[in-house]
Amino acid sequence: MHEFSIAVDIVDIATSSARKEAASVVKEIEIEVGQLSGVVMEALAFSLEAAVKGTMLEKARRNLIIIPGKARCTSCGHEFDTDTLYTPCPACQALAPEIIQGRELRVKSLIVE
Repeated sequence: MHEFSIAVDIVDIATSSARKEAASVVKEIEIEVGQLSGVVMEALAFSLEAAVKGTMLEKARRNLIIIPGKARCTSCGHEFDTDTLYTPCPACQALAPEIIQGRELRVKSLIVE
């Protein structure tokens, strides 16, 4: 389950950012996770619950936002929604689309005190 190491990294990033702002507590954290990132949302939520224990994020509200997958056909340029990395273009049926959205994994925002 690589989600736990991701959760630990998220806590480290948030803690570092909060300390740069001279904050003592994180009230809220917003995390964007792409649908095509390979991260299992339920596992990440569970892992975050464990990873924040004893940190300045322990009581923070955690908002996990799913970023839907989008692709662009490398043959015809058509953009379309996708939930896999290998969806054929619905316009021309070409394979190997360019993924333009959905691989994200980032801390989008923090509210600190």
